[in-house]
Amino acid sequence: MSGLRSSILGTLLPGFEGTTLPEWVERMLGEGLAGVCLFGENIVSPAQLVALTDAIRAANPAALIAIDEEGGDVTRLFYDRGAPYPGNAVLGRLDDLAATRAVGAAVGRALAEAGVNLDFAPDADVNSNPLNPVIGVRSFGADPALAARHTVAWTEGLQAQGVAACLKHFPGHGDTAQDSHLALPTVDAPADVLRSRELVPFAAAVADGARTVMTSHIVLSQLDPGTPATFSRPILEGILRGELGFDGVIVTDALDMAGASASIGIPGAAVAALAAGCDLLCIGTRNTGPQLDEIVDAVQAAIDSGLLAAGRVEEAAGRNLALAGWAGAATPSSGAVGSDGAMPDARAVASTFAWTPEADEALTGPGWTVVRVDTAANSAIGVVPWGPFAALAAAGVHLGVHEVVEASWREEIEDIPAEAYVLVIGKDNERRPEVVALIDALRDRHPRVVTVDMGWPGSHARYAGLATYGASALVGEALASVLADRGVRS
Repeated sequence: MSGLRSSILGTLLPGFEGTTLPEWVERMLGEGLAGVCLFGENIVSPAQLVALTDAIRAANPAALIAIDEEGGDVTRLFYDRGAPYPGNAVLGRLDDLAATRAVGAAVGRALAEAGVNLDFAPDADVNSNPLNPVIGVRSFGADPALAARHTVAWTEGLQAQGVAACLKHFPGHGDTAQDSHLALPTVDAPADVLRSRELVPFAAAVADGARTVMTSHIVLSQLDPGTPATFSRPILEGILRGELGFDGVIVTDALDMAGASASIGIPGAAVAALAAGCDLLCIGTRNTGPQLDEIVDAVQAAIDSGLLAAGRVEEAAGRNLALAGWAGAATPSSGAVGSDGAMPDARAVASTFAWTPEADEALTGPGWTVVRVDTAANSAIGVVPWGPFAALAAAGVHLGVHEVVEASWREEIEDIPAEAYVLVIGKDNERRPEVVALIDALRDRHPRVVTVDMGWPGSHARYAGLATYGASALVGEALASVLADRGVRS
């Protein structure tokens, strides 16, 4: 095993299939692999997860064990039941920094107990485009100053538990109209707008000591035309390290996303990311040993040809080792940072809901039928239980629920009696043309229709009479409580 191969492996963070450690991952961890990224499909129980992280650390005591646990709609620890936390947009609307810090600390404690030392959170994006298809409620809000103070508080709570935070998606994914999992978005905002809006939360949390920053696979055309941020030295070395003074680990968003590798492949993306200044390369979800060997070979070939300096790779691997060392030496704190007393409950969450006067007046009493609209899963969120449906029965609310799919709703609503009151519960309603058409059709047929949007609402109240700004298990419990309090039942 060459020292250079070990250094190259020391920049790679693959995912894998299954709930036990594959042989190829164990072998590569022994050769210096930086660590692994876990996903919901790798987790079936707390005991199984601890056994898995123990096996990873036995193979490489300096391994980084990463996960996407945002404590809201994006959850991996609670993939089978939804997260018991409010999510960022609700925290931003509550605007209680102690509550935000408490949620970050609670997430940190849960991760530390599971053996995870790197969390790809918080989301520091300013959600400046309300129809953004991938950020939305993952953001603390559309106001840069608000997003900044809550990004700092969540980061402080998390890192106080010895788990490294990762600010994402630098330099800001909030003004996009495309999902970088599926395409390469372009943001054409002027540099001064980006500095006064997108960069504000990143700058604040970097100054406060965030350990890692994740890049975005988006093109900032007025900063580096044609080059995704993940591959842009002017953005990473010039702005993140130069202007913001960040000296920690730069992590890529997953290189299997279309925004990174659709045209150049994952090995080519790995070389480009290292050359631009990235340190830790998140490869994807279901990687294989041969795939990682191909990446190692591509990086080695780039070094041999002079395209990439060996020193750049060694520097990146060294930063990753230092991060693992920080996590290993960290002592979780208690007391004021992340005090349990500040944790928001369902009633506090419900206080952040946005109502139109019409929905507020209409949504009361019996006679309601729920139309639950299951839409295409957000690529980052995955298929996670959402909304109030599990909590309704526990709250004593009994509703006739029609589960419809956005693409085939016409036949599925025909058997709802014309005189029924209809409560439509969906996510990101206005952004989905089929859901807009569904709501319009129901309004034409029924005497009373109230719409609930459990995503980030658009500009038309018609499609978000009640906006919850999140769909985690806790937000669903809050909505179920509101319905029970108003006597809404079938």
